[in-house]
Amino acid sequence: MTDPIADMLTRIRNALMAGHESVEMPSSKMKVAIAKILKDEGYIDNYKVVPLKPQPRLVIKLKYLGRTLKERRPVITGLKRVSKPGRRIYTHARDIPWVRSGMGIAILSTPKGVITGQQARRLNVGGEIICYVW
Repeated sequence: MTDPIADMLTRIRNALMAGHESVEMPSSKMKVAIAKILKDEGYIDNYKVVPLKPQPRLVIKLKYLGRTLKERRPVITGLKRVSKPGRRIYTHARDIPWVRSGMGIAILSTPKGVITGQQARRLNVGGEIICYVW
């Protein structure tokens, strides 16, 4: 697999379209950091790392709106991978893009760790734009 982050986003996107309660994938520090941001921002219910051999698994519990099955819709309406292994995208703090006019978030990898675009603006740090979520 050349891009594990894109694989993570695709698994989440597919599970949401299929209406699954949770999604499971191989774990890594970057994936756990992205899952933590998604939980803190209210896009997913919860996540946990299951210690299995040979590699731990990351289980993400997805979040939906609506009480009945007919009116149930996912909280995450879109995920987009920005910086890819073939083309890395970096930005300065002053040039961090607004996602859907502030209704979504940009997730960045910075010297301060993996943080949202809003936190990066507040800390005045730039970095690699990992993905957009709305």
